[in-house]
Amino acid sequence: MHSRHLPITIFTPSFADQDNTNAQNLTVKEIVARLPPELFRVVMISAGEPDPRIARRENTQLLPYYKHGNAAHLLTRSLLCCPDIYFYPRQGPLDRAWFVAKQRFARRTSLVTHVVSSMADVDRKDSAVQAILQADAVFANSTFVAQTVRRRFALDLGTIYNGINTQFFFPASEGREELHLTVLYAGSLEAHKRPEVVIREAARFPEVTFYLAGRGSRETACRELAGQLACRNVVFLGHLSQSQLGDQMRRADIFIFPSIDEGHPQVLGQAAACGLPVIAMNCYRPDYVMNGETGFLVESDQEIADRLQLLISNAALRLAMSAAAFQYSRKFDWDRIAEQWITVFMEVTGRRPN
Repeated sequence: MHSRHLPITIFTPSFADQDNTNAQNLTVKEIVARLPPELFRVVMISAGEPDPRIARRENTQLLPYYKHGNAAHLLTRSLLCCPDIYFYPRQGPLDRAWFVAKQRFARRTSLVTHVVSSMADVDRKDSAVQAILQADAVFANSTFVAQTVRRRFALDLGTIYNGINTQFFFPASEGREELHLTVLYAGSLEAHKRPEVVIREAARFPEVTFYLAGRGSRETACRELAGQLACRNVVFLGHLSQSQLGDQMRRADIFIFPSIDEGHPQVLGQAAACGLPVIAMNCYRPDYVMNGETGFLVESDQEIADRLQLLISNAALRLAMSAAAFQYSRKFDWDRIAEQWITVFMEVTGRRPN
């Protein structure tokens, strides 16, 4: 049974680094930055310059990350801080060691897990599965992910979305000049993201500029394909910071995301917050897009082509979806999301603020 003192101590194996744009780390940083320091003591990891909000947050301890031996030293340091909650487990040796400690020594630390991808084909021995099976509280980051976990493990779990950082992602203050349309893709240039689909669409619309933000193993192939198709309207932007991505989204007219293997990609919510109509695949049923209202969720490459043609040719539809996307994105504001996590932390430890 947890003691009922405050503050609650939370350990998370997540990085506080300002330049770390891993989706999990971005999520945890946004949550931690909003936790009241009088209610929550937070212990997390830092390998470089921390996010300024984390650095100046009171009641926060940053554990150093070294070149070697991190699992052992982080396990020792995290155990010594006697956390009430182990939050947002990752897939690695530190987490596996924690699961063993929790089982063998009946540790009173509550495990709070956020599932961010489908668990349909993951081996039960995988640490991601153990993070679900051993958790005291489990939430998914979309209704679709929650359904896959529910079907596989017969668990009753809720949904807490990843939020949108409105410091970086917000609509343009003035309407865009629509003399020259632009289409944006943002994400890693990897096979499952299918960036080549964007290149092939660019070949169909030479009067529209297509921007690709991100890097990955398919970048060379994408550049070669653009050359083969004589796409002079394709621009590779490389990796963008959150601030740069927000700026680029505000200069775009349409966001295209042909990826077929996702949990619940935050970039779709970020695009919505910038007022961008989105075209994305329906196979993972993203909650960031309301089909037919804020964008389109499609079943095939032919549907991508058809919906892109529609948005390019119909300015009134683009504007209507843009306004609807921004209004809908308010549902995912980080302040609202953080309040939901605060409620979870209080409930799982049996605490109540005075």
